Amino acid sequence: MLSVKRVYETPSRSDGERVLVDRLWPRGLSKEAAAIKLWLHDLAPSNALRGWFHNHPGYWAQFRKRYFKELALPKAAPALEQLYTLKAKKRRVTLLFASRNIEQNNAVALKELMDGAKKPPTGTGPAGAVSVKKRVAVPKAVPKSSRKS
Repeated sequence: MLSVKRVYETPSRSDGERVLVDRLWPRGLSKEAAAIKLWLHDLAPSNALRGWFHNHPGYWAQFRKRYFKELALPKAAPALEQLYTLKAKKRRVTLLFASRNIEQNNAVALKELMDGAKKPPTGTGPAGAVSVKKRVAVPKAVPKSSRKS
């Protein structure tokens, strides 16, 4: 099971494996207090995207789309694979974030992606699985004039 939680909340046993998915370490929080098992900063949005969303908080759908494109880059693939592996091995994994917005942040979007994917995408991240579907040739309809009777 995958869940999300603000890193500043008190850790609990029900969190399972605690994974920080932010690019920067949370301000004012010690490693001991955070009780983080793994820090996957390559799964965090780029500084440019994070800044853009901070200035445009009403554009959640656009943020998600841009964030998923970033997760499709080769740089994110090893960290994404690591998260899929951890999720497959453990009963519970909690994605940790520092944002004050608890409903619209990268951890929530990442959870949506992870819950929707049946297996880890190969090669270039989540978009790789989508692009494979697009490359499959679909037979075109035969025009009536060339059909045999």
